[in-house]
Amino acid sequence: MGRRSDGYHSLESLVVFTSCGDRLTVRAAAGDAFSIRGPFGNRLPSDGENLVLKARDAMRRGFGEMGGVAIALEKRLPVAAGIGGGSSDAAAALRALARLWGMKGAEARMQSMALDLGADVPMCLAARPLLATGIGEILEPVDGFPSLPVVLVNPGTTVSTPEVFRVLARRDNPPLPRLPSRLDADIIVAWLQNTRNDLETPAAMLAPDIADALSALRSKGAAIARMSGSGATCFGLFPTRAAADAAAGSIAAAMPSWFCVATETTAEEQVK
Repeated sequence: MGRRSDGYHSLESLVVFTSCGDRLTVRAAAGDAFSIRGPFGNRLPSDGENLVLKARDAMRRGFGEMGGVAIALEKRLPVAAGIGGGSSDAAAALRALARLWGMKGAEARMQSMALDLGADVPMCLAARPLLATGIGEILEPVDGFPSLPVVLVNPGTTVSTPEVFRVLARRDNPPLPRLPSRLDADIIVAWLQNTRNDLETPAAMLAPDIADALSALRSKGAAIARMSGSGATCFGLFPTRAAADAAAGSIAAAMPSWFCVATETTAEEQVK
């Protein structure tokens, strides 16, 4: 909705989370260790550039040295895919280490650390349906958001977020319409039909496979299909989990090189 003097863009996003994601485990150890596995693990750095290790180091700077820790990341989501995988990994690391090290009342300090790690990390630390504004750090909880069957599709294309913003034709778009106070699947689909992802068109210019992914979701009966974030992952909402499973199975069979999974959005806050 605009560009700030510091170069960041002013955004407004509806943010939801799904039960499909990466898996992070931490345990006390004599010395630090970090391992990555999973279908997309070989595309991540395993050194200090990894957001998980940046989160670990931020916790130590903020709370002091707490002993060695072994961290294992199972990377199940595509990398640089517009679905907040790396940001969620960083947020999970903050929470897991706070729990491991017995830190009480650390929430406010972790929020500050999260923003330092990246504009999307605070929303992932919240881990519940919300509206994000500013550069993504101003969070408004969305209560009553239902669980929705959804299919995630990524055609295997990596899209550079800075490049997407570079080719964005307009930077002064209007805000999202106000969310209704009562939410169910039909109301959310109707609301989404009156919204847009301003980054979808420039991302599809850079990666035409995005249009193919959206077309595949629509052809399998998605009530709404749209790109997530800056891409290239697209999502489709389906009336039932069975319909989502069938759609994902059909798309995966036709396009075996694509990432395609049926899951559901999480209706309530999942982090305890």
